[in-house]
Amino acid sequence: MAGIYLHIPFCKQACHYCNFHFSTSLKQKEPLLQALLKEIEWQRDYLEGEELESIYLGGGTPSLLSVTELEQLFLTIQKFHKIADGAEITLEANPDDLSKYKLRELRQTPINRLSIGIQSFLEEDLRFMNRAHSAAEADTCIDLALEQGFTALTIDLIYGTPTLSDEQWELNMQKVFEKPIQHLSCYCLTVEPKTALDHFVQTGKAKPVDEEQAAAQLEQLIVASRTAGFEQYEISNFARDGYYAVHNSNYWKGKKYLGIGPSAHSFNGKSRQWNVANNAAYIRSIKAGKLQFEVEHLSVDQRYNEYVMTGLRTTWGCDIEQIKGFSAKHAQHFEEEAQRFIQAKNMAKEKNNYRLTEAGRLLADHIAMELFI
Repeated sequence: MAGIYLHIPFCKQACHYCNFHFSTSLKQKEPLLQALLKEIEWQRDYLEGEELESIYLGGGTPSLLSVTELEQLFLTIQKFHKIADGAEITLEANPDDLSKYKLRELRQTPINRLSIGIQSFLEEDLRFMNRAHSAAEADTCIDLALEQGFTALTIDLIYGTPTLSDEQWELNMQKVFEKPIQHLSCYCLTVEPKTALDHFVQTGKAKPVDEEQAAAQLEQLIVASRTAGFEQYEISNFARDGYYAVHNSNYWKGKKYLGIGPSAHSFNGKSRQWNVANNAAYIRSIKAGKLQFEVEHLSVDQRYNEYVMTGLRTTWGCDIEQIKGFSAKHAQHFEEEAQRFIQAKNMAKEKNNYRLTEAGRLLADHIAMELFI
């Protein structure tokens, strides 16, 4: 099975840390929506007829779309793709968009899962990040979503910000654990080049990320989430009772996915392609009858490296039998290099699977690079 990702590149305002493709102007919303519908039609054969088990609307802020606009997208997807029974259909949403009325409307659409960009329940944190919502909205939108019948909720939190003490981070996590939320994604604040945050750090207006404190807050998260009954099934993702995100899991497992919209990426197992990251250029290319994108054909070594990088981040790890599918040389290299990490207790082997230990997950990027070819 496969998945579709739709990139909705509009936001009310720019978060200081964000380096995703987006626009704070909604002037092009209607022509861009029409371009998305046309691209869905043009790309109908990319997944070679595989059934969809995941549809994910990300951005940007997809919750800025009206229910009518969302329905247009879903009807077009249904026209050109078979959607599996019980498919996960996720909408990324910001707390300030989730009024009782909007949630009631969203319940009438095929959306069955909300990914809410909380980031923090603390006002100082939200101001530092330039989020559009308040701490009060962060708290109440979850209760409103539950009241309107959304039982599949995941929320995002950010740690490592200069405004977040260890005690405040504990309070942020407990806000989640006390609610019936099945999934949590937590990311360390990263100072990306050419963002507002990067400028603030370079000019001394903001403190750089304290790497030691960020690592300590990750360890806090691992302990607190386990105590609350969450499984860390991927380095940044935690779920209760096996409520893994289908969209996320398929990416780490190397399944096919089709990306629709400006800057969206697609992967078919052998090549990766990505659309132009410019709204006006994307719309022009669709109107001209030819989608503007770049494509990279992946070598066996590149596919092996990607599998190692993504697999080691997860609870299921890397399967040596799957690595043998790349070549015997790749399998031999992996097994030989893995031995020193097993001896250091950063990795464990169980039958055919190699997984990182809790200590190893703190070194995941380094270990993956050592196993690359």
